[in-house]
Amino acid sequence: MKKSIKTAIGQLAEMERFFAGDFSVKGRRKTTSEQEPNAVFSAASQNPAGDLGKIAEEVRQCRKCQIGSARLNAVPGDGSPRARLVFVGEAPGADEDAQGLPFVGRAGQLLDKMIHAMGLKRPDVFICNTLKCRPPENRDPKPDELYNCMPYLKRQLEIIRPEFIVALGAHAAHILLETDKAIGQLRGQFHTYSFSEHANPAQLMPTYHPAYLLRNYSDENRKRVWDDLQKVMAEMGLKK
Repeated sequence: MKKSIKTAIGQLAEMERFFAGDFSVKGRRKTTSEQEPNAVFSAASQNPAGDLGKIAEEVRQCRKCQIGSARLNAVPGDGSPRARLVFVGEAPGADEDAQGLPFVGRAGQLLDKMIHAMGLKRPDVFICNTLKCRPPENRDPKPDELYNCMPYLKRQLEIIRPEFIVALGAHAAHILLETDKAIGQLRGQFHTYSFSEHANPAQLMPTYHPAYLLRNYSDENRKRVWDDLQKVMAEMGLKK
């Protein structure tokens, strides 16, 4: 599975390079009219709420893979379009599929508590997933599904340009960092997530998914996640 995900990431990178303008004349920058339709998202958005709304509508109309037709509701994401902090999870579950909102089930209730413990409220942050539709029976995302959905996520992050990203679980961390390392190796330290060439990168902190904590609750696992979040809080200047 890890190898397949990494292959999908590589395919996405090749696709982006293909559409990045490699056909332009060397030494001459493209004019606005020559750029691709999505090039507007490579610059700082002047209307992040509106641009995120456009992506959300694209997601709701998307039928690029089978789960797009099997879902009840797409789950583009929710929160502040100018958030300093973005949480990225894996995929919607049954509750999210029913409501069209991210993290509203049991894992979402725990995430709300985590956000509150950081001294923030849900409207202060942006919450989304690597996959915008619920996989049947909550199975792991397939490589082609990740391949189809990743551009939506990347455009969302490019529009918001958060200072900090928390990757909830291995799938989100693998996709965002383009790595196969175990979440236990990745968590506890900041990594760099780059936007466009001229934008400051975000600091990305991987940690365990709230659903993992619900399945494997222990004081030790709880402490690990809280330690990760406290590091984010310290960098954000939030009081412990």
